[in-house]
Amino acid sequence: MPSDDLHWFLTLAELERVGAAADQLHLAQPTLSRMLARLEHRLGVRLFDRHGKRLTLNDFGRVYYEHARRAQAELDAAGRELSDLANPAKGVVRLTFLHSGGARLVPELVAGFRRISGRITFSLSQDDAGAVTSRVLDGAADLGLVSPRPAAAGLGWRTLLRQRLALGVPADHRLAGRRQVRLAEAADAEFVAMPTGFGMRRILDDLCAAADFRPHIDLEASDLVTVAGLVAAGLGVALLPMEEPPIRGPHTGPVLVPLADPGAARAVGLIWSANAVPSDAVRRFRDFAFDWAQR
Repeated sequence: MPSDDLHWFLTLAELERVGAAADQLHLAQPTLSRMLARLEHRLGVRLFDRHGKRLTLNDFGRVYYEHARRAQAELDAAGRELSDLANPAKGVVRLTFLHSGGARLVPELVAGFRRISGRITFSLSQDDAGAVTSRVLDGAADLGLVSPRPAAAGLGWRTLLRQRLALGVPADHRLAGRRQVRLAEAADAEFVAMPTGFGMRRILDDLCAAADFRPHIDLEASDLVTVAGLVAAGLGVALLPMEEPPIRGPHTGPVLVPLADPGAARAVGLIWSANAVPSDAVRRFRDFAFDWAQR
């Protein structure tokens, strides 16, 4: 596939509308339509099914799209590697991570690394576990910090730390004075949880299934600090990591009662695409994170 076909074809395949793709590419619609016609003629197959103004990739198109996406990722990696060779002290690490990583883990890693590699910069983004995984697989990010370990294929993984889990309860809750608790003892409670797609929700669902009950989710929030605040306000109980500060600032947080259930811990780890060629900056930060995990 000629490299000048990659960008417009990927844009058209992802937007599935000639008009929208032409606007994004700053091309006239007839020009983009002719480019697609020439590509399909050269390949000898139709890549899209036409439904009025909408296009959808057919079986040929999906095969071509996957190869085009990988080819673009390789060219992007080549560009980054050439930039690293030309400017060995510079580089950019695109790091995506869970919201809970922003309080302590990411600042500690980035600050420690910048002390020894000051000219390398970071592009940071936060999202849920599913989106973090997708960004790494799609090549939108070089590395991701996520928990638990994703089930998706094509990812490298290294555990950086393990966090004990607790049941967060209001200060006046019947379990607040316990030294530890089994999750089944809260089976009749109203839970505050993160939405489906977040790593802590997956862990909660798995632990509850192992305890033979389905939690009643009364409230959902996409940030652990908010979850902890809702629990402290008496609006339910929640699964929370022991090591993270549940509420920042002067406010009183929930009581954290350690869980006695087997496997009541979450592994936080670094992920990367096994198919991508990392830049020198990415390799250096990844190695630093591995060394940090051994301290």
